[in-house]
Amino acid sequence: MSRIGKMPVKLADKAKIEIKDNLITVTGPKGTLQQAMVPEVSIDVNDGEVAVSRIDDSKRSKAMHGLYRVLVSNMVEGVTSGFSRKLLVNGVGFRAEKKSDFLALSLGFSHMIYFKAPENITIECPDPTSIVISGIDKALVGQVAAKIRSFRKPEPYRGKGIRYSDEYVRRKEGKAAGK
Repeated sequence: MSRIGKMPVKLADKAKIEIKDNLITVTGPKGTLQQAMVPEVSIDVNDGEVAVSRIDDSKRSKAMHGLYRVLVSNMVEGVTSGFSRKLLVNGVGFRAEKKSDFLALSLGFSHMIYFKAPENITIECPDPTSIVISGIDKALVGQVAAKIRSFRKPEPYRGKGIRYSDEYVRRKEGKAAGK
């Protein structure tokens, strides 16, 4: 039995969940999220808790059991409080700024990089060396953060590039002088 899958999801006071035609819809103060459901799991809602159970003990059912419990949990958390991810820009002359709908990045290339955020994602630059990505869909927030980080990944010698705020970049020693 999945340890994660058997735990019920507490439904926040402001969140409402609706299951219709293999579609899970969670609505809250920040917005609405939808997720298609697979036939291997069933979802029951009763008095403020959502329980996910599997139909049988097949390998796919066991895999989907924990997955759908976490997906429902993330949907409830997203529509009530939202998710955010912070990126740090390191390097001489490297900077990020918000220009209307675009994120403008100067990362040491011969050109500026302009990135347009997808719908339901907000990007803020509190200062030129930090970027905050926020939204209600956890997977989309993470995907956008990974895309922005991929423009200039942190390198191990000087630590230049874009990294997550909680990421540790292992530094390497430079070339030793020969005798």
